Amino acid sequence: MEFERKVEGYAPVEERLKNYKEFTLSMPEKAIRDQGARCMDCGIPFCHSGCPLGNLIPDFNDAVYRGKWEHAAEILHATNNFPEFTGRLCPAPCEEACVLGINEDPVSIENIEKNIVETAFAKGWVQPRPPKTRSGKKVAVVGSGPAGLAAAQQLNRAGHLVTVFERDERPGGLLRFGIPDFKMEKTVIDRRLAILEAEGIEFRCGVHVGKDLPARQLKEQYDALLLCGGATVRRGLPVPGTDLKGVVQAMDFLGQNNRRVSGIPFEEAPILANGKHVIVIGGGDTGSDCIGTSLRQGAASVANFEILDKPPVGRPENQPWPFWPMRLRTSSSHKEGAERFFSISTKEFRGDAKGNLKSLVTVEVAWEKAADGRTVLVEQPGTEKEWPCQLALLALGFTGSEPSVADQLGVETDPRTNIKASPANYKTNVPGVFAAGDQRRGQSLIVWAISEGRQAAHYVDSYLMGSSELPLKGEGDLPRV
Repeated sequence: MEFERKVEGYAPVEERLKNYKEFTLSMPEKAIRDQGARCMDCGIPFCHSGCPLGNLIPDFNDAVYRGKWEHAAEILHATNNFPEFTGRLCPAPCEEACVLGINEDPVSIENIEKNIVETAFAKGWVQPRPPKTRSGKKVAVVGSGPAGLAAAQQLNRAGHLVTVFERDERPGGLLRFGIPDFKMEKTVIDRRLAILEAEGIEFRCGVHVGKDLPARQLKEQYDALLLCGGATVRRGLPVPGTDLKGVVQAMDFLGQNNRRVSGIPFEEAPILANGKHVIVIGGGDTGSDCIGTSLRQGAASVANFEILDKPPVGRPENQPWPFWPMRLRTSSSHKEGAERFFSISTKEFRGDAKGNLKSLVTVEVAWEKAADGRTVLVEQPGTEKEWPCQLALLALGFTGSEPSVADQLGVETDPRTNIKASPANYKTNVPGVFAAGDQRRGQSLIVWAISEGRQAAHYVDSYLMGSSELPLKGEGDLPRV
């Protein structure tokens, strides 16, 4: 009632486009505490239901309001291993479920979370806390994205010897090779990895399980195996011309640029947007990341195509509070100079005599109800248009996980190649083999990955020891930071 919602501001567009550094502008401590004061400490905190981790949001909001930053950090870390990731990258379903959001702007939970963890690192409160005793059990975690990292830390806390296998050169998964540095600089990952290594977790990078190392060999060498390899099979676009030079999967473009920014060598031919007319196909977060990266590389123009209708700015009537609403979301990258087009479908890529992309053809579409009640895509006659384009980035999401590991282990998968493992215990059909994160549930959010990694660790520990003291969703493990 006393304070309006405020969040961190951004550096001017012309400044931030000059580099790949984070560009948020920090808020004074008093302003952050005032934002914590906006939390109403609801009798039924619906923000809990919106958060896959079950973060104790009113508790850490109140601690911030009272200036008890170290206590706030303890509360936050009790349910979230990596608030520095979610505080930067989460779409904040907790805020959409905030009770204050019924008739006012919701509490700026994500911004408060980020400031808590950054204060904790700055003050030296985040320290390695290796287990006092070891169980003698060995666990292999495949994949070092947020699910694998969260599971590894929890299992290490339980005293097991944990080895994380990562096919890329450095740990982090899409946090490192998918998320641009202007959204999260990689030093943020590295400082947390230093903590995990100091706690006793071993990382083996450059090892592609299922290719360089047979999955069955891991199964034989370790007491338990947890698969957190993510959903890495990219969705293609079944139209003519996708084989032209200049039609590129978004993750190839983003991953290469992140390696370039970090000084990591790569063998592939450079994929650069400088001086080109760039069209990003796909309107999600990955598409937004491609926009910001293309603009920083000096693209002549950037357009963003989305096949769905333009969502409303406000909450749709059929998606009432506290549910997640499908409304128009405009990212910082969108505001940097991209033009957005909705209800548009790509029909064909066209190239020159040398096989280089020169243009693409689109048609406007409408989503209509069919006689059987299904919603179908209908092309609008006379709306075909040719667009100049020398770089088309396919940001269409992922269809599932690579099948090699599951095939080698005899693990069951669903029709989308996601590994079958119940959220009741994260067990696969093969004893001792578990799965969590996007490799189990399909393409999802970082906050869901961390949550699944934590939950799976509990059940892996129970499998190894007969029971587990590791927390489940919403259960804190205070006072450990």
